[in-house]
Amino acid sequence: MNGYDEVRPVPVATLGASRDHLPGRITRRPVRDASRRRVGSPPRRPTYDRSVFIPDRRLALAYRVIAAGLVFWGIARITGLFTGHVAGVQFLYFTVLSNILCLGWFVALAARTVRDLVRDGTRGQSTPSARFGGAVMMAITVTMLIYLIILVPEAFTQRSGYTPFTLTDNLIHIFTPLLTIGDWLLFTAKGAFRWYDPPLWAIVPAAYLVFAFAYGGLGGTFGGGTPYPYPFMEVDRLGIGGVAVWLVGLGVALEVVAFVYVALDRGLGAVARRFARRSGAPVAAP
Repeated sequence: MNGYDEVRPVPVATLGASRDHLPGRITRRPVRDASRRRVGSPPRRPTYDRSVFIPDRRLALAYRVIAAGLVFWGIARITGLFTGHVAGVQFLYFTVLSNILCLGWFVALAARTVRDLVRDGTRGQSTPSARFGGAVMMAITVTMLIYLIILVPEAFTQRSGYTPFTLTDNLIHIFTPLLTIGDWLLFTAKGAFRWYDPPLWAIVPAAYLVFAFAYGGLGGTFGGGTPYPYPFMEVDRLGIGGVAVWLVGLGVALEVVAFVYVALDRGLGAVARRFARRSGAPVAAP
């Protein structure tokens, strides 16, 4: 070695290259993460696809508190809570029971929203279970459609003395369903519904039918002393076959509506995922 370190020739290809690219040197380049953000720069604020749901818990809380108040107002009016003379028979009707279900759901939603506001901040969604919310939404949809398709035309054609579209009727048959559907559209992340959910959601009205027929069969009466809560259930007038035709027809029609909900939910969920892949924006878990 003659007292000197061996000097290795530098390949010609490296001549003229920057010092960062010389052999044996570590190249120092900015490192980018999955969101193409330079390390050390301020983190991006999460963004969400606003066409799918509104990720503002303050708005959601205001909506849910107001909705709960309106639903309670309708229940109180139809049952006589404000007059001091409670009509207990009203609690036997699917209309009132489905409104009570919605009231409980809105209270749960509001409580969850308050908790998430304190713990996680204003951005995001606060729905305990989107699929259970779908069951609640379908139950109150049954109330609205039975009212509009059967009860209102029956009142006009039979001249029974019943006046539809009063304030109380509108609250429990129209406002509550629209508020429930609106909460799902505005404040719930989409994509949670499954194609097998509609038959599960049908358990709620089916259970009511079993209760109503059993209650009337055992001698119980609904409003006006009749053993049937709704005209399409009147076996004495329509016969077993006629009632069966009504129930099957209504069941099929309502299941179609339920599948429309599922298709809409899954379609909007797909939109959210496609948006996230293109923009890198996070998608809230449904």
